[in-house]
Amino acid sequence: MEVNPEQPVNNLKANVPFGVAARQHRRQNGPMDDVKLKALALVCTLTPSPKPSSSELLARQVIQQLGSQGVECDLIRVVDHDIKPGVQTDMGDGDEWPRIREQILGSDILVLATPIWLGHPASLAQKVLERLDAELSETDGQSRPSMYDKVALVAVVGNEDGAHHVTAELYQGLGDVGFSIPAQGSTYWVGEAMHGTDFQDLPETPEVTATTTATSARNAVHLAASLKKMPYPTG
Repeated sequence: MEVNPEQPVNNLKANVPFGVAARQHRRQNGPMDDVKLKALALVCTLTPSPKPSSSELLARQVIQQLGSQGVECDLIRVVDHDIKPGVQTDMGDGDEWPRIREQILGSDILVLATPIWLGHPASLAQKVLERLDAELSETDGQSRPSMYDKVALVAVVGNEDGAHHVTAELYQGLGDVGFSIPAQGSTYWVGEAMHGTDFQDLPETPEVTATTTATSARNAVHLAASLKKMPYPTG
């Protein structure tokens, strides 16, 4: 699903610019001046569409920030697709992962968004990592690992603690298959322990989360543009 940066979704509940106003906030003379980038957000909520999702809300705030810097963004809610378990690029029998994989291959930035369940990433986030494990055996046209020169961002939500642990789990796997991790390349929100408030229930996004989201997106764009100009070497 292509995201239209001109139209907010659920108002995104954050004090960040849209459309023309967003484009006016782009950095001047930065690495994006002559580089076109694409981003794909994989939302690993266990809640199917069209029900609202806190993970998707935070993911949309991330891609809104990416879009404000000229990045073309798409978003997929993983639970809405028949992704088979396994560690191959195509598990057959109606597996929808190959189409999603093609979108990943065509993107420069991957945003992986997940809720926290029992202190761990959602099972669908683990499934995505397991499917990406196949990339350890795949190469690009220069015989390099297929995910080289791609940047990964992580977005985590929960109403308990565990965001740092979840980020560490996801980034270990993403780095292992070839993604690059930008400085301060994650954003998260966790509610007060032993309470039931969700991120999507907040009247507005806390400033610290909005600022962290903007920083992670900005650094991801910088790294992705740098890698596009100067890719990792072969051999």
